[in-house]
Amino acid sequence: MFAYGTLQFGPVLDVLLGRTPEMDVAVARGWRVAALPQRLYPGLVAEPGRMAGGLVLRGLTAADWRTIEAFEDPEYDLRPIELIGYEQPVRTFVWSSAVTGNDWLPEVFVSHHLDRYVERTAQWRQERA
Repeated sequence: MFAYGTLQFGPVLDVLLGRTPEMDVAVARGWRVAALPQRLYPGLVAEPGRMAGGLVLRGLTAADWRTIEAFEDPEYDLRPIELIGYEQPVRTFVWSSAVTGNDWLPEVFVSHHLDRYVERTAQWRQERA
């Protein structure tokens, strides 16, 4: 799975999946990681000429996929996209609703929101245990 937003971060994955999967750096040509209105997490949207950086999470189990799909906002569509250097398309969550004109900045998320987001993710996980 290509993770370009909050699922790039080990602390989020640790509380969501109970572990951090193996990860490889990846880039999607023709996509943008967009800031979303009223949300801390981003959306991936097609935008010619842009590059979206992220990580490919490897070794996800069927249970991991069920958890991730339940966790993600219903306004995401799970679909395969092409990544630079990958022979086969990789599945990711593409945003299907409105975005802002701004890029989502992971460094801002980490410095201002990561700790609180990890707490919210842990609470979400406990409620579904």
